[in-house]
Amino acid sequence: QVQLAESGGGSVQPGGSLRLSCAVSRTGNSRSRYYMIWLRQAPGKEREGVACIRPGGEQWYGDSVKGRFTISQGYTKNTLDLQMNSLKPEDSGMYYCAADIGGCNWRQVLYQGQGTQVTVSS
Repeated sequence: QVQLAESGGGSVQPGGSLRLSCAVSRTGNSRSRYYMIWLRQAPGKEREGVACIRPGGEQWYGDSVKGRFTISQGYTKNTLDLQMNSLKPEDSGMYYCAADIGGCNWRQVLYQGQGTQVTVSS
């Protein structure tokens, strides 16, 4: 079982930066290896994978955020961060922290937090 709680969302002007954090709590089988995911969804738009970090540390980014966003995990893997730079209005949406065992399956995840809102607007 994994509990996830996001924080750090807010409003920012285009070109600005935000850092999202996710507190990760695990119970049960501590040997499970999770793929940790950031995904987002804007009103009227499909769910979109933003970034993922694999159990071995390899990172994946969606095409729309490559070079601007960075995913990172704390040393104890109790936190998952997303540094977002050069933000654009189209980055606006609800951002969710998620975890899965099978892969960076952002379309359908085992565990997901409640989300934190990001608004990019002038």
